[in-house]
Amino acid sequence: MEYRQNDWSILGFGCMRFPKKGGSVDMEETERELAYAIAHGVNYFDTAYIYRGNEKVLGELTAKNHWRQQIQIATKMPHYLIHSVDELEKLFCEQLKRLQTDYVDNYLMHMLPDVHIWEKLVRMGILDWIKEKKEKGQIRRIGFSYHGNSRNFMALIDAYDWEFCQVQYNYMDIHSQAGAEGVAYAAKKGIPVIIMEPLRGGRLVNGLPKKARDLFAETRPKRSPAEWGLRWLWNQPEIAVVLSGMNSMDMIRENIRIADTVRAGEMTDTDEQLFRKVRSAVNEKMKVPCTGCGYCQPCPYGVDIPGAFRCYNVRYTDNFFTGMREYLMCTTFRAERTNASLCRQCGKCEQHCPQRIAVRKELKQVVRHMENPVYKVIAFFAKGLFKK
Repeated sequence: MEYRQNDWSILGFGCMRFPKKGGSVDMEETERELAYAIAHGVNYFDTAYIYRGNEKVLGELTAKNHWRQQIQIATKMPHYLIHSVDELEKLFCEQLKRLQTDYVDNYLMHMLPDVHIWEKLVRMGILDWIKEKKEKGQIRRIGFSYHGNSRNFMALIDAYDWEFCQVQYNYMDIHSQAGAEGVAYAAKKGIPVIIMEPLRGGRLVNGLPKKARDLFAETRPKRSPAEWGLRWLWNQPEIAVVLSGMNSMDMIRENIRIADTVRAGEMTDTDEQLFRKVRSAVNEKMKVPCTGCGYCQPCPYGVDIPGAFRCYNVRYTDNFFTGMREYLMCTTFRAERTNASLCRQCGKCEQHCPQRIAVRKELKQVVRHMENPVYKVIAFFAKGLFKK
């Protein structure tokens, strides 16, 4: 196992998807899987306050097996549920109790959407709270997890002296989410990057179109789509940890095997050509041929045009639920919303689009298909949580 930064294993264990039995976590199987991962060098374990029951499970098994000194725990603070430092303190103490520990190695602001929300937390007094926790040794490193575009991500990176960050990134998201630009920016500033959704929740394995699957199958050396996707990430030296929501022994063994043999910079030009072909095969199912170049930005009315199109496309390349979830996270769960219905049909974007996309027409389709009654209900209730 390679350890690139902060003594973190390059393969991290995502704890959101522990194996289930009868509707609850299968403790015996989970213990077996965690023990195997730890014995084979995995030391980064990622959970969150809102992952139902997962902090408690990780804490119980860590205490039972005396793993605390062998692992680094990462968990997350749900800023959207907190309105005061007193509430934050109460929640943090609850997390320590669940985890059966007196400190957290890596503490993240969960799904921090933009600088405005961070500034709200600063006004609330979070800087003094973080300072106190670090002085007491209760938090070792402070970071944030993020869904959104690269521009907002880089603004967040500049807003505080973060010690790490966590982003969605994979070979399909090079021009969306934080993207390759955001990852490079964080690395340039010396901020370790943790990767979530390296295979889009398995959709870059089980949800690939036949043409993409065939491209991988015909390539030598023979590797599964999962292995190709993980190697693409670990090929980049700026990637500190790739999280995998491993919930079977077969998956754990396979991912550890890959992590044990991968090295940064190993990809060839032929490999990169393969990924370009696979991207094209996946993108053939897209509704809007947007490359995410961003030439249409900024929109005078605040629409994140590439982001809206990306989520709209995900509805068709992946599934409706995923597209809707990402649309909410990337355009709506923020202090200043960037959703498609903000469009006022000015046409400025179309003057700069190298793909000659009828942006105004397509944004109407985004509104029609994404901002449905369910979206409006969720957006209404989220408004108070993400206000400045």
